[in-house]
Amino acid sequence: MEHDAVTESTETGATLGRRIIVAAFDGWNDAGEAATSAIEHLLGETEYETVLAVDPELYFDYQYTRPTVENDGEGGRRLKWPEAVLRRPVAPRAGGTEFWILTGVEPARAWQAFAAEFIDVALREDVTGLVTLGSMMADVPHTRPISIFAGSDNDALRRTLGLERSAYEGPVGILSVLGDAAERAGIPMASLWASVPHYVAGHTPSPKATLALLDRLEELAAADVPRGTLAAEAAAWEATIDAAAADDDEMREYIRQLEQQRDTVDAPEASGDAIAQAFESYLRRSDGRDGRDGRDGRPDGRSR
Repeated sequence: MEHDAVTESTETGATLGRRIIVAAFDGWNDAGEAATSAIEHLLGETEYETVLAVDPELYFDYQYTRPTVENDGEGGRRLKWPEAVLRRPVAPRAGGTEFWILTGVEPARAWQAFAAEFIDVALREDVTGLVTLGSMMADVPHTRPISIFAGSDNDALRRTLGLERSAYEGPVGILSVLGDAAERAGIPMASLWASVPHYVAGHTPSPKATLALLDRLEELAAADVPRGTLAAEAAAWEATIDAAAADDDEMREYIRQLEQQRDTVDAPEASGDAIAQAFESYLRRSDGRDGRDGRDGRPDGRSR
């Protein structure tokens, strides 16, 4: 059954509406913890209540994602199980955009049933849009703005919001499964992917990538997204990597090459041949789908 609210928005110029689920998961889709850090930032901005928490017995492999034991602050200890939870704001602003938050651990099994649980709730609660947040390791310099791929399989949404259609073919994570389920149910979805410099894997989390995701989310949702101290954290993160590169000639030269490639692609006069030439070194190393750590390659099908 097609979602009535979505049909109405499509007829008047497709948008994501005013009740949007923002989703990100630990694991395969979260290089540099950029996506889950964006979610944690949103959760810290207002009070949320749980709408749905899945039964972990159905979806998680405890040998892969083990439960943990924690002190409860009262002298006792308790087990904490892997989870995936949908939350909504307790007191949403009248007339403003509501961000509902879906986050947790990427499930190990029964992905279609997992997605169906959340989409059923979304339909029941008149959710008007879905935005998935992901991040991937890529051959990009930390000294330039973080690249965000903003895409959608929804034709009307792409036209209205200026999104791209992904040409990627290959393995996917739970975000793609959720996005497909949403579109099939009539809830328009968009995906945002941040490219995190692969050579800074030890400098996690990556606040610069988190900030870039939130900047793009604000544009897509036409909503005010507070940034808090993220700008200062991003500057400190970049300065830390600058300091590390200053003592490593090989790393400094590699960053310089990445900067040249990025500047060539971003130049207004860049031709198709120049862009192809800039990415030639990426293609030599990978077809964009090798998935060495589950986060390499671009979701838009281009080279890393």
